Amino acid sequence: MKFKIINDLALFLDNIIPEKYLSKLQEFLLSGAIFTEASRVLAMIIIFILASEIALTFTLTLLNLPVSLLILPFFTIPGLFTYVVVQQERRVQEIEKTSPDFLRQLSSMLQVGLSFENAMEDMSQYGEGPMYDEMRRAIIEIRMGRNFDDSWRAMSKRLKSRELERVFSIILDGRKSGSGISGVLEDVSDDLRDLLALKRERKSSVMMSVMFLLISAIVATPFAIAMVSVYSSFMQSYGMESDIILTAPVAGEIYLIIHSVLVSFIISLIMYGEFKKGIKFSLPLATASFGIFYVISTFGGSLFMVGF
Repeated sequence: MKFKIINDLALFLDNIIPEKYLSKLQEFLLSGAIFTEASRVLAMIIIFILASEIALTFTLTLLNLPVSLLILPFFTIPGLFTYVVVQQERRVQEIEKTSPDFLRQLSSMLQVGLSFENAMEDMSQYGEGPMYDEMRRAIIEIRMGRNFDDSWRAMSKRLKSRELERVFSIILDGRKSGSGISGVLEDVSDDLRDLLALKRERKSSVMMSVMFLLISAIVATPFAIAMVSVYSSFMQSYGMESDIILTAPVAGEIYLIIHSVLVSFIISLIMYGEFKKGIKFSLPLATASFGIFYVISTFGGSLFMVGF
């Protein structure tokens, strides 16, 4: 019965959500190794949130807990987003790690007389991992009539790595110019290996700064602002109200979100040398920091009163 509900809701979402948005969501889920239809994922999230809200409503009523706890099921959405982002990073790292050997193997197969397309197809049949999965997808697209260069460019964009995008562009240019493509593959393989070694060295050298920023965004700042909210509630309980006491918690929440977003952009700049990747880090950081703030501001007052 529950699967029928999911199927019916997924079909309903397919009919009301524009296809371009579902396609973007599907591509996003696939990049995180989630091989379920986008509409079904949305249907499962909606059903889970509704069921959780109903269960929480009864629980809060029986235990006399704060109504604000009803926000907890909605953390499923940023949780799923964070999971996909983490999977993307792992996938990119694995692809970058295996790419130099992949390119060298491809060069060896070209040297024995195979064409570029046949070498790709032969390697895709026996290789395992994200790189070979992308290669199989490119081969299927070529068989369906897509241009070879367009398939390779699309694959380089899906890999979400500037280094690989640059390398694939060099390979396509070498293939067009008619130069010895096997030699080009060996050269770019060696260059990519050295470049990735430098990239790993740079990441390891800045991890201390990144950890400091993460602790500041997820632990220190939410805790400090939550304690301001607890103090404000404590003062209001004794009838000591003022404009500052009333507005301090709201101002703190706004500052918390702004601080998390700024930290995500700074981390992106330190680790990748660009601000753009900070966009996908901002939601997980803001959610985690707000979650710490919510727990402390909600339950910290009662703990504070117990201490006295």
